[in-house]
Amino acid sequence: MSQSFVSLQNVRKVYRTRNEEFEAIQSVSMEINAGELVCLVGPSGCGKSTLLKILAGLHPHEGGEVRIGSLEEPFDPSRDVGMVFQQPLLLKWRRILENVLLPAEILGLPMKASRERARGLLAMVGLSGFEENYPYELSGGMQQRAAIARALVHDPKLILMDEPFGALDALTREKMNLELLRIWRESQKTIVFVTHGIQEAVFLGTHVAVMTAGPARMADYFDVDLPEDRDLDIKTHENFGEYTRRIYKLLDMD
Repeated sequence: MSQSFVSLQNVRKVYRTRNEEFEAIQSVSMEINAGELVCLVGPSGCGKSTLLKILAGLHPHEGGEVRIGSLEEPFDPSRDVGMVFQQPLLLKWRRILENVLLPAEILGLPMKASRERARGLLAMVGLSGFEENYPYELSGGMQQRAAIARALVHDPKLILMDEPFGALDALTREKMNLELLRIWRESQKTIVFVTHGIQEAVFLGTHVAVMTAGPARMADYFDVDLPEDRDLDIKTHENFGEYTRRIYKLLDMD
C-alpha cells in the first residue's frame, strides 16, 4: 500500500492568551493521496482555516501528528505550498503577469523560465491577452483566476484554497467551480479546498471532510463516487443528493 501524501493523526490546536486558552481544533485525522481534491466543509469558526494554516506551516499544532511528503521527497512549506484566499489579493500597482510572477521572485527562481511558465498558466486559466492589464481592469472571477495561476507558478506540491469563491456572485461561482475542476485535472495538483457550501464541496471533491462546530472534530471523511469529469448536470445525480443529505445530517441541518 502506497504512503499518503498528507497524513493528519489526532491533530489538536489551542490558541492561548494571557488569561485563557481556546481550543480551536480538538481532533482531526485524515489521509490525502497525491492528486486528490479534498474539500473541508463545516460551520463558520469551526477551524477549517486554522487547519489550512497548519498544513501551510504557518501555525504549530499542540497535539497529534502532521506529515506531508516522505523521506524520499521531503516537503518544504515555503517552497511546496501555493495559497489562494477568498480575496485575490493582487497588487494593484503590478500588471497581471507581474502579479503571477511574485512567488517566483520571492523564492529566487530563474525568471526567464518562470515568465514562460506564468504565461502558460495564464493561458491555462483563460487569461491569455490579459498579461499586461492591471487588476482593476479584470472582473472578480478573472482576478481569482490570476490568483490561482500565481499559486501554481512555483510548481508547488500542495495547493490550499480558503473559500476562494466566497465573495463571487452565484453564477460566477458556478463558472469558477467548473474552471477549478478543469485546472485541477490539467495541473494534477493536490488541492485542499475550504468551503461553507455543502453542494460546492460535493461537486468539487474527490473526498469531503466534514468538521463540527468548534472545538473542531472530524465528523466524517468520505470518498465522493462521482465522475471526475463533472458538469453542472451532476447535481441531479442520485449520489450527489445522497452525499449532500449525509453532510446536512452530520451538521444537524436536516
